[in-house]
Amino acid sequence: MSDLPASLLEAVRYYSDLDICEDKMAHMKWEGGEPCCPDCQSKKCGRIESRRKWQCKECRKQFSVKVGTIFEDSPLSLDKWFVAVWCIANDKNGISSHELARALNVTQKSAWFMLHRIREAMKTGSFRKMDGEVESDETFIGGKAKNMHKAVREQKIKGRGAEGKTAVQGILERYAECQTRHDELHSDEWEDHCQVATARGIPQAS
Repeated sequence: MSDLPASLLEAVRYYSDLDICEDKMAHMKWEGGEPCCPDCQSKKCGRIESRRKWQCKECRKQFSVKVGTIFEDSPLSLDKWFVAVWCIANDKNGISSHELARALNVTQKSAWFMLHRIREAMKTGSFRKMDGEVESDETFIGGKAKNMHKAVREQKIKGRGAEGKTAVQGILERYAECQTRHDELHSDEWEDHCQVATARGIPQAS
């Protein structure tokens, strides 16, 4: 018989132990659950119990079990994340961000953020973040200028004609799954987005 929780109450109790959460995450990330430095790939790592982190004995850098996953840059601990995963996976009719927020005692904004990350992870079948060589391209979805009345076209089409349209960006990790995102951006916001993407090393289409 499986020792995994069968109800929400059992899930909350089971994952309230951070040692259990970190052990499960370690076995999902690393072979045999043995920590491996994300920077130099060394397996010579020492545990820092007070901070729940490891320190590489080769490059001396510290890292947690969340590094390289969708949980990495979240201030929420794994006990809340794993209960959220359980709720989403076991709710046949779906779960709203408001319902998840009440179950985890977090804000609706945090619950919405968690829902989107977990659902995207379920699509790819992994909690791993993108890594290595990543390609990016974008396009704008909206009404065609040639189908608009002249007065409407002069009012709406400005600059590159991207204002008011939905910007769809596709990001592809080579040899992995493709991820897409869409946002409605104004021209000045899109310029800011491109500057940020360039600073992060993501090539932009001309």
